[in-house]
Amino acid sequence: MAIPLKYNLRSLLVRRTGTAMAIVSVAASVAVFVSILALVSGLENVFALTGHPLNIVVIRQGSQVEGNSAVSVPALQTLKYLPGVAKYGDGQALVSPELLVLIFIPRAGGDKTHVSIRGMTPAGLALREQVRLVEGRMFRGGLRELLASRTLARRFNLKLGSALNFGLGDWTVVGLTEAGGSAYDSELWADVGAVGDEFNRREVYSSVLLRAADAAAADQLCRRISDDRQLHLQARVENDYFREQMRTSMPIKVLGTFIAMVMAIGSCFAAMNAMYATVAHRTHEIAVLRVLGFSRRAVLLAFLLESAVLAAAGGLLGCLLALPLHGLSTGAMNFYTFAELSFHFRVTPQLFIRGLLFAVAVGVVGGLLPARLAARRSLVEGLRG
Repeated sequence: MAIPLKYNLRSLLVRRTGTAMAIVSVAASVAVFVSILALVSGLENVFALTGHPLNIVVIRQGSQVEGNSAVSVPALQTLKYLPGVAKYGDGQALVSPELLVLIFIPRAGGDKTHVSIRGMTPAGLALREQVRLVEGRMFRGGLRELLASRTLARRFNLKLGSALNFGLGDWTVVGLTEAGGSAYDSELWADVGAVGDEFNRREVYSSVLLRAADAAAADQLCRRISDDRQLHLQARVENDYFREQMRTSMPIKVLGTFIAMVMAIGSCFAAMNAMYATVAHRTHEIAVLRVLGFSRRAVLLAFLLESAVLAAAGGLLGCLLALPLHGLSTGAMNFYTFAELSFHFRVTPQLFIRGLLFAVAVGVVGGLLPARLAARRSLVEGLRG
């Protein structure tokens, strides 16, 4: 026969101070745990949202990202005329040669960080359908004009007409974009010729972005380009290219998990101390339960359940403490490109569930030894107490 749950709930209410301390301890651990997962989720979501299934990123063989790649002008001409490349209505290939360069500019707070500036042709915007020009106009060829995302505009205090000084002079922001939370929200865009002149990279590009006519053509183009020994290039579907960069979140995930585990150990001890105190003050109660016919197993499960309920309450509080982080904008270094990547914390229902399960696990581990002690209490000693 099991001990009624209301017995455990009343017990927790009677010991308000000890219960509150244990709940706060567990809540702190869960809040950190959920916050770290929300950060990682937001970072990974950026890469998951970036790309088009028919877009193909072409970079040099052996390169992992565009920043350390090089594609020659003759290779670009070859790519334009490959079978399977989509075309505009006028028959021109839908291809954008691009340059990706790191620049060092100040945030709104005054400290500086690395940001990627992408030189492209007008085809680059056409190939990225998720990016919209929402204010201002498109940059003009050969001029020091920039497009900035609204996310970057907030983080770096930019607006239409703002001037950024890098390279050989000032560049003017002429348009603001929205990229739907993708990695392109972390880039500045400009004319590829202007960027090449500014950084003395006129004879080579970082990458080429092209559109395949259909899914079958995308597979054939990736194989054709990667297998061509004269080109010395590799081609990947844009979605896959950015998903590979999800590994940049691994250091944060490892560090966050370590911190959460250290705090979880502390929470286990807090729950354990609270339950040991409970057992010490309820010796007579436990003996009475045994006299009424409840078995040692029932007593063990009752105290274990009490610890789990206490921890679940702490878990719920911890999740609520982490909830205000949802949608908060921040930035972190992309360890592939070494540029700042802007993203938003994502506190999802799945993270809530993981936070609650984490809390219950803490409660079960912390309450196991005290519950075992309660179940093994001598009936005679308990009645005498």
